[in-house]
Amino acid sequence: MTTPRDLMFVALDAASGRPPGQGELSLALAGAELIDLLAAGTVELDGDHIVPAGGAAPDDALLRAAASGVVREEPYESVDDWLWRRGRELSPAYQAALEAEGLLTRQRGRRLPFRAAGEPTLAESPDRRRAADRLTTEEPVLTALAAAVRLDEADAPDDLTEADGSDGVTDAAGTADLPDGVEAVLAALGDAELELAAARQRRDVEQAAFDNIWRAV
Repeated sequence: MTTPRDLMFVALDAASGRPPGQGELSLALAGAELIDLLAAGTVELDGDHIVPAGGAAPDDALLRAAASGVVREEPYESVDDWLWRRGRELSPAYQAALEAEGLLTRQRGRRLPFRAAGEPTLAESPDRRRAADRLTTEEPVLTALAAAVRLDEADAPDDLTEADGSDGVTDAAGTADLPDGVEAVLAALGDAELELAAARQRRDVEQAAFDNIWRAV
């Protein structure tokens, strides 16, 4: 099991409340991958830049793909650039991986009749229970990542607001409990989530203005 897989499990389980948007989740998955690569010694941080290290390549296929994409020559990639590059369409990639392993299906669940046909449904598995236990026991890293995508706020607004701030990500776990380098990743993730929300707000304003023009014609 890996941190991004655990995050994907708890995100899909949150569908009974309010699952995160694909963009938020993809960014958080990229952050989770980087955290696991740091823990494995595959990379290390030099300030806010990701530097390759001597750790072994991870066993997980998606983490191996992440490791193979690490920039290995100066200027090294920043954490922020990593989140946006690696996070592109990452949520569907993890969802597809779970489907390929039979851990996620798209059939209507008998015990979940409110799910529309074709919506993803997690199968019962030790991996799913382990991810849920990790969140229930408030393991610092997964707790902070869940906070980044608002898995603990079923009625959260569509976009993060300035009041939410990136500090809320690390506050959810307590920075004293976080391994080396993780706080920097979470801070960058919080900033990226805010940037995504701001971009969506700009898009919505522009779309509303466009619609008003057509209504006036």
